[in-house]
Amino acid sequence: MNKIVFCLCFLVSALGAWSGLQAQALLPAQSLDRIVAVVDDDVILQSELDAAVANVLNQYRANPQQLPPRDVLDRQVLQSLIMMRLQVARAKDTGIRVSDADVDQAVQRVAENNKVSVDQLRASLSREGMNLEDFRSHLRDQILVQRLQQRAVQGQANVSDSEIDILLASNSLKSGEVHLQHILIGLPDGADASQIAAARAKADEVKAKIDGGMDFTTAAIQYSSAQDALQGGDLGWRRFDEVPEAFANLVEGMQPGGVSQPLRGPSGFHIVKLVDKRAEGKQVVTEYHARHILIKVDELTDSAEAKKRIEDIRHRIVDGHEDFAALAKKNSQDPNSASAGGDMGWFPIDQYGASVATQLATLKSGEVSQPFQSDLGWHIMQLEGTREQDRSKEMRREQARDVIRNRKAEQAYDDFLRQLRSEAFVEIRLPGAESKPETATPAP
Repeated sequence: MNKIVFCLCFLVSALGAWSGLQAQALLPAQSLDRIVAVVDDDVILQSELDAAVANVLNQYRANPQQLPPRDVLDRQVLQSLIMMRLQVARAKDTGIRVSDADVDQAVQRVAENNKVSVDQLRASLSREGMNLEDFRSHLRDQILVQRLQQRAVQGQANVSDSEIDILLASNSLKSGEVHLQHILIGLPDGADASQIAAARAKADEVKAKIDGGMDFTTAAIQYSSAQDALQGGDLGWRRFDEVPEAFANLVEGMQPGGVSQPLRGPSGFHIVKLVDKRAEGKQVVTEYHARHILIKVDELTDSAEAKKRIEDIRHRIVDGHEDFAALAKKNSQDPNSASAGGDMGWFPIDQYGASVATQLATLKSGEVSQPFQSDLGWHIMQLEGTREQDRSKEMRREQARDVIRNRKAEQAYDDFLRQLRSEAFVEIRLPGAESKPETATPAP
């Protein structure tokens, strides 16, 4: 899935956790750790909340005025921790696992993104009071949640050709990209008229503050109940039709810097800011026309034998000047292309994976590659030619597919989270924000 808006990006969160410990000195000392929330069979401790709040304080060290009052910030962060805890627990309960190798790769990506080695990353963590194992545990949870998200929407975001045809025929598929921020004034499930009226009034009040000069990011941090509130409600750059469907008509008529009136949606009232927009250029790609011959590696033919057979075939073509297509028809074990003389048609360089792309990048027209291996077996390839092709039409169709898929997936996961929260036992014990235990309502 291309642009599902997840509550946290694990690399960004990991880096935040790393740097956030610098802000611990800004937190009040705790003489005794205590439970601030009970989440099913688990608990969240004051020390965990303090560390997470320290992360936020560090992120906004240069602009602390953007943050809400401390009690509001504590409640916002605690809600995020509760949702993270619920998602991690559900992932584990449903059999999702993250291997040490997966975590190793994540650590490596964090180091690469910060242009340091893993050893340098470990040293930096140590200097800031965080050991590598705690950091790895944080990353493991983030990966678990990502995989839970993928599983939760699997099968619920399928897109049919007829859906694509309808979207394209409607002429509503817009080109270009937009950068958005949003504020959500949330509503509980089954909100009554008084709750809806109160939320509408609060949304109008927030809009008035923005119109009066309040920074949108500050307003989002202080008033939004969305998962991305502490990121200023930033939705980032998206293709135009990847924005939530409810925002599409608003954004179309807005100019960069514009802020919408509050818009009622399924989860509450939204205020949307168009940060910027940019045009989408013509989609011209280099396409390759090639033939190939495959000798499979299987229970009857090991890798060494397959390689020898493909080397012999290449020798007959290059040195014996036999016809590539004729030999492909007779010898290739690719059922999709053998009958056509190994013809693969025209395709972009990355269509058949890295091993094919590597060969294409080095071949001249008419040249036959050296034998190379893929997951299927051993190949040789002959480049027939290249061309520059406008694939705007195909790309537009793929864009339509992505738009529909992402909208379905985003709604499916939002519904999943709401159900997950409603089914959980949650008791908030944070001083000043205590709540009665919340449990799912039994089905009649």
